[in-house]
Amino acid sequence: MLSRIQFAANISFHILFPAINIALCWFLFFFRIQYNRTQDEIWMRCYRFWIKIFALSFALGVVGGITMSFQFGTNWPGYMETVGTIAGPLLGYEILTAFFLEATFLGVMLFGVNRVSARVHTFATGLVTVGTSLSAFWILALNSWMQTPAGFEMRDGVAIPTSWVEVIFNPSFPYRLAHMLAASGLTVAFLIAGISAYRLLKGDHKPAPRLALKVGITAAALFIPIQFVLGDLHGLNTLKHQPAKVAAMEAVWHTEKGAPLVLFAIPDEKTQTNHFAIEIPKLASLILTHDMDGEIRGLNEFEGLHPPVKPVFYGFRIMVGIGALMLLVSWVACWQLYRNKELPRWMLKVLLGMTFSGWAASIAGWYVTEIGRQPWLVSGVLKTADAVTSIGAPYVAMSLTFYIVLYVVLMFAYMRTLFLMARKSVLVDRPEEVETLQDKLNPLTQH
Repeated sequence: MLSRIQFAANISFHILFPAINIALCWFLFFFRIQYNRTQDEIWMRCYRFWIKIFALSFALGVVGGITMSFQFGTNWPGYMETVGTIAGPLLGYEILTAFFLEATFLGVMLFGVNRVSARVHTFATGLVTVGTSLSAFWILALNSWMQTPAGFEMRDGVAIPTSWVEVIFNPSFPYRLAHMLAASGLTVAFLIAGISAYRLLKGDHKPAPRLALKVGITAAALFIPIQFVLGDLHGLNTLKHQPAKVAAMEAVWHTEKGAPLVLFAIPDEKTQTNHFAIEIPKLASLILTHDMDGEIRGLNEFEGLHPPVKPVFYGFRIMVGIGALMLLVSWVACWQLYRNKELPRWMLKVLLGMTFSGWAASIAGWYVTEIGRQPWLVSGVLKTADAVTSIGAPYVAMSLTFYIVLYVVLMFAYMRTLFLMARKSVLVDRPEEVETLQDKLNPLTQH
């Protein structure tokens, strides 16, 4: 359990930054293209501000990724012993293609805007953008294979690939990749809108934050309906290949036709019932099977081999609830922006409150995905309990404590730096205040 908590803490910290970097790089590429096309300096100001946040997020993402790789050996040796012949090459492909591409051209992207031609700088930005998406491709190929393994055979207890095409493009991979890319787009759209709203609330009257706010809101309003469609397709795929996960998501205890959609309940695994349930008749079957009398397999068919129900059940509702809130906020803000050209102060505050909503939804979604796979580490192949380390619990507890303390400190520093950068940008026209703020920023930037 301590090893599982430690890996959960690590992945929870790490996933936050790729969730930003994947899509933020595309936004930066868009800003760069728009500047090349119009020669309007406002687009370059947007680029210069947000590339700093990209660099900061990229650095923390690398830190989280390195410690996560270490844990494969320290906490989960059985994982690499059993499926290392598949996991190892996929992780290697991510390094050799995506990470090398990013690392090679990142310096040009960050520091070359005044040192190389516009064409070369745009090209470098585009290659880093492709690299971030390639990284998502390989990591999600591995994660999806763990959920729906294919293209291998077991020999002497070791998974041997028989078809790399089937390994990579396993049954859940296309849906999981598309769902994650859209989630990253939403995360960044609300981050840009929230930080831009903060700058406006602080009295920044320059056109750059207004333009960035418009881009963020528009992107959010476009991404959210697409994400709902992708989520529906992903759910249908999960029902087919991981029915126990869907049963836990919907708290369906017994196989039934015309299953109701449980909006809220308190699942009870001992009695296999839902207390205080608020249900809509037959809607779960309609959503999951597109048939009001469609059959959904219950948890009773997976006795001893289904995930813990409460975290999966609540995690799914948190994710969907935040998604619904994103839809409401983005569409109302978009309507107000294009109708009135300005957003009222109360809407700016709402957007500020939604700054990190994409993070919350992504974490909830990942918990549904990863906890919903239990008790399997690789579905049908390797159980979590069979892969865990033999290292004593006190040592795992010690490293877990260290990780949690470090992650809390890093998250505090990261979020504080984001808003300090935003405030510094607001005060550009007031040099005496910038100097005071720069004194506060210096210790953070030096570290």
